[in-house]
Amino acid sequence: MTILTSLGRQVGLSFRSTARKSLSLTDFAELSRQRRALAKLDSRSLEDMGISRRAADAEARRPVWDVPAAWRC
Repeated sequence: MTILTSLGRQVGLSFRSTARKSLSLTDFAELSRQRRALAKLDSRSLEDMGISRRAADAEARRPVWDVPAAWRC
């Protein structure tokens, strides 16, 4: 499970983890939106979720084409 999946479940972000071969522009746009939202979370929110600022920043900086493994099937 990726950090983004965990965050999505805990803070109500919509994160679909689907196994498919082709990704739509909508999928990439949603992933980009979620990573921007992750970058905006304050340290207190991240601490409440058990995620370090360093891990959150690393996830937020990933390029949009670097999708979660579950999406690459």
